[in-house]
Amino acid sequence: MRDTPDPAAVGTLLRHVLELLDGDVSKVYEEQGLPEYRPRFSPVVRALLAEGPLSVRDLAAAVGVTHSAASQTAAQMARAGLVTHSPDPLDARRRLVGLTPKARALLPQIEAEWEATSAAMAELDAELSMPLTELLREVAEAVGRQPFRERVGAAYRPPRGGPKR
Repeated sequence: MRDTPDPAAVGTLLRHVLELLDGDVSKVYEEQGLPEYRPRFSPVVRALLAEGPLSVRDLAAAVGVTHSAASQTAAQMARAGLVTHSPDPLDARRRLVGLTPKARALLPQIEAEWEATSAAMAELDAELSMPLTELLREVAEAVGRQPFRERVGAAYRPPRGGPKR
């Protein structure tokens, strides 16, 4: 029995690495007395600090995630009392996500952890043949040029007697 995923199962391996990294950062937050805080909240906090209240669409663009992911993260953060959703004074159809006083009070801890995580990532990168961030950016750009679905479709060979595409 193996402790790590099959290296040929790239998606599983990526999720495993993310779980290892995020899991340990979550443990740091727990040790700091912030058990409800998640690593995925920090980019949102940073974006809201830089930009002020944002719609979910604008927040997604600022953080670099899908609208759905930004919406889910904002909902989790609202349940933790870290953000509010309020009507946009310029467009009643939109709601704005903004930081709460609770989130602002946690900023020194959040920023200290962010700096420590960045330093730890730099240390990890030094052990790798290529910095992980650089590699992931290259992967995202390559998949942006040609979606993975197209790559799989070009390589797919249906079994004999199987359905034709």
